[in-house]
Amino acid sequence: MENMQPQNQTAFSEFLLLGLTDDPELQPLIFSVFLSIYLVTILGNLLIILAVSSDSQLHTPMYFLLSSLSFTDICISTTTIPKMLVNIQTQTKSISYKGCFTQVSFFLIFAYLENFLLAVMAYDRYVAICHPLRYTVIMSPRLCVLLVFISLLVSTGDAQIHSLMALRLSFCTEQEIPHFFCELAQVIKIACSDTVIDNILIYVSFCIVGAICLGGIIFSYIHIMSSVLGMPSQGVKYKAFSTCGSHLSVVSLFYGTGCAVYFSAAISDSIRKTAVASVMYSVVPQMLNPFIYSLRNREMKEALRKLIGRILSFLCCFIGFGPTGRKEFKVTEYFMKENSWLCHCHSPKL
Repeated sequence: MENMQPQNQTAFSEFLLLGLTDDPELQPLIFSVFLSIYLVTILGNLLIILAVSSDSQLHTPMYFLLSSLSFTDICISTTTIPKMLVNIQTQTKSISYKGCFTQVSFFLIFAYLENFLLAVMAYDRYVAICHPLRYTVIMSPRLCVLLVFISLLVSTGDAQIHSLMALRLSFCTEQEIPHFFCELAQVIKIACSDTVIDNILIYVSFCIVGAICLGGIIFSYIHIMSSVLGMPSQGVKYKAFSTCGSHLSVVSLFYGTGCAVYFSAAISDSIRKTAVASVMYSVVPQMLNPFIYSLRNREMKEALRKLIGRILSFLCCFIGFGPTGRKEFKVTEYFMKENSWLCHCHSPKL
């Protein structure tokens, strides 16, 4: 009974993250898989951001919001995966008390922000299709920045409320979290003090944010559907739907995986299985989003092709290696022309 006595939060300095499995033979596989996922996530989303920023044709509200979404995906993955990889590599399970609540706070901020950004992106598509003549007036750069800033502000405020409420809790001597990161719901479950207010706050907050964001997305697409179906030309209909396909895919992936994890937790008695299922909403969407937008969007594919070409051209000229593997080329000039990096090299005389 002594182990169940509540302790003040200053009485201990760390929690234990149990991860996805206790099997030591699976740890190298898990490390490799999550390291690969993390690198793909960072590289894919970073390429999206660089492609949008480097191509003047993509300096539009839709691609500004897409680059904001990519930045958010990078932040979500960086909040959770690196600590897991470090723990596997060092064969420890500990995370400091401050580190755990920092992880809780930042994960909530960026998870809420992703919800709001998806809703703002749906509004952008609604304006583009239903009010095309007023699109540039309504979706001005100032409004886009303001919407992203307000989304970040609301997300930060909501996350801080949850974090501060959780900080007042007392915890027992058993500080094991059956997860690979400090998720708010799992942290609250191991508290010894009364958590009724915290649980009510979580449900109310999630319902309000979900109703606003998902409701806004549904509202936007209802009007988009009615507007598109009223268009006379099949070609125009296809073009209108194609501009929404990537966003709909991302929305379905984000909310679909979230609902799957919720129902998995409701019907499964295994906490560890719930932790494995949570990978679907906390890791997988952030990795797949760049592929969805690049594969289904001709403008993005062209921008990425140009960007990768510039990077390869720069590396070829900077390193100075020829096709034979010998240092046959020497950089003589490197300059910017017509928004493309060009380098002039020459081959030394034999």
